[in-house]
Amino acid sequence: MELKIQNVVKQYPNGVKALNNINLTIERGMFGMLGPNGAGKSSLMRTIATLQEPDSGTLMLGDVDILKQKDELRKVLGYLPQDFGFYPKVTALDMLHHFAVLKGISNKKERNEIVDALLNQTNLFEARKRNISEYSGGMRQRFGIAQALLGNPKLVIVDEPTAGLDPMERNRFHNLLSEIGENVIVILSTHIVEDVKNLCKKMVVMNQGTILFEGTPDQSLETIKNKIWRKYIDKEQLNDFRKEMHVISSRVMDGKLAIHVHSDNNPGAGFEGVTPDLEDVYFSNITKK
Repeated sequence: MELKIQNVVKQYPNGVKALNNINLTIERGMFGMLGPNGAGKSSLMRTIATLQEPDSGTLMLGDVDILKQKDELRKVLGYLPQDFGFYPKVTALDMLHHFAVLKGISNKKERNEIVDALLNQTNLFEARKRNISEYSGGMRQRFGIAQALLGNPKLVIVDEPTAGLDPMERNRFHNLLSEIGENVIVILSTHIVEDVKNLCKKMVVMNQGTILFEGTPDQSLETIKNKIWRKYIDKEQLNDFRKEMHVISSRVMDGKLAIHVHSDNNPGAGFEGVTPDLEDVYFSNITKK
């Protein structure tokens, strides 16, 4: 099964063009959408999830026309939005049963089996009788995935799922997403480069409603191979370098400022070539002039 997005445009009343003629084909597995806040990632997720209408374009999941058959899409959709709400004084067990009923799982025996299996899969079974308000951020995100997996979805959307999680919870969440992505389409929207690097077979880089790159992480690295240069400078020199070169990033290292510059040729004295990483791909694309 494939998700096909063709010529999708969305402009908000304030004039912001959130989606600018988006065309994508997404197959089974983990697919990463990488971009800064305001890039259009959440707008595209909301459009796929039938929470908003595009101004034009088509979206198909297999033979389901998403814009014309919203109820059919919702039957096979699992969605974890960026801000996942919950009733604070309800246990995870009761809340998951509530969501299961809303998903149409009315048989109590079947529902018990499904809910217990999901709590085990998300490593929440031992904490199932605790109120969700007592959960850590990572536990809440894992509960969000549990509810998203109700009904055996064919498409799972997760929007900024690891923001604010500590390293251990991020790793746990990554492992869970990888497991899910073996069988269904999982779209991961994030601004965290490491999430895409660790999880996704294919990816896009988005900014200002436009797709700037589409392909595999390895293909993205090929686009800037032998084009990233580093130099250590004094902090007060940064603006001068930005005026003269395509400075994609800067960071303090040992009291000096290390800048990365995107250039086909060595920019000048003191610069050294570096092996690019996915962060260089990200910054090279979103800082294009």
